[in-house]
Amino acid sequence: MAIGLLDPGPLNAITDIPGVRVGHTTIVEGDGAMTVGAGPIRTGVTVIVPHDGDPFGESVFAGAHRLNGNGELTGLEWIREAGLLTSPIAITNTHSVGVVRDALMTAATHSREPGESVLSLPVVGETWDGWLSDIDGQHVTADHLYAALDSASAGAVEEGAVGGGTGMMCHGFKGGIGTASRRLGVNDGGYTVGALVQANYGRRERLAFDGVPVGREIGLDEVPSDWAAAQASVGGDAGTGSIIVILATDAPLLPHQCERLAQRAGLGVARTGGAGEHSSGDLFLAFATGNRGLSASAERRAEVRERTLKVLDDAWISGLFWAAIEATEEAIANALVVAETVTGRDGHTAHRLPHDRLVEVWQRYRGDGR
Repeated sequence: MAIGLLDPGPLNAITDIPGVRVGHTTIVEGDGAMTVGAGPIRTGVTVIVPHDGDPFGESVFAGAHRLNGNGELTGLEWIREAGLLTSPIAITNTHSVGVVRDALMTAATHSREPGESVLSLPVVGETWDGWLSDIDGQHVTADHLYAALDSASAGAVEEGAVGGGTGMMCHGFKGGIGTASRRLGVNDGGYTVGALVQANYGRRERLAFDGVPVGREIGLDEVPSDWAAAQASVGGDAGTGSIIVILATDAPLLPHQCERLAQRAGLGVARTGGAGEHSSGDLFLAFATGNRGLSASAERRAEVRERTLKVLDDAWISGLFWAAIEATEEAIANALVVAETVTGRDGHTAHRLPHDRLVEVWQRYRGDGR
């Protein structure tokens, strides 16, 4: 089952960008009726480290885009102002953004040389997992963030109901963390774009993979969603939810080009059936590792008055745009395909996307096995 036209990188993950690392802490505790502060808990935190140096001491160029703003991704004002990502990126649940942000700041202070002043405005995103988890209990702690940082690696990325995606749902199925990558041909520069998503949005009937109407074929009558049923009973929107998309590339992009790349994540979300609904937080960030040595330290910055940078001419950037679209779309698909059924608080259940039915639908529409 192949999505799109471009080839993936060796890992088909955001870690196909050299130096990028990903780590998770997953918290699964308790069953049955919920007691605020006691659980059940189905949550966690995911961390993306942008390069193989000190992510607090060395910045990279970055840009952000908001499709719909009913959500949070901290640190964006400095990214919009200066175009610099000055920390790892963390993703968690809505009510744990503060503790994760503070823990990242503490990690930044530990990375400094004695007497060194390092600017760090941590980037922390969120989606809401309160249907499956005791979100008001705020069970994510600083230690969970530190563990995710310590476990961050450059290899294959665990997907599905892990880390920040543990309690998330997508298009009425179990959702969560997904990743993918796309690699341009040598004649287009040979650059790679990787995507990592925390997918927690969408109506079932709108779900599509590469144009195949998966959600209409595998409807709520076949694989039920108690969240959708609960929303329908009170006249709510079953598509309520959010998605965080992080894009990384090894291309030498400047901040305004990173912002343009981040914007294209919205097209990948749209291709799967996302609409940026009023109640959704659809927040995207792109960073580029093609220019290194950008210091976050005031003392180190003062040592260099001028820098020589590489920049991709805009005449060649459209290939990266398409790579971002395809990588985002497949990252969402991977989150759904990998995630297993999860039952959380009060017996609420998010069912997995059934693989046998997905293969049958795909082959019926495609026929060629792609």
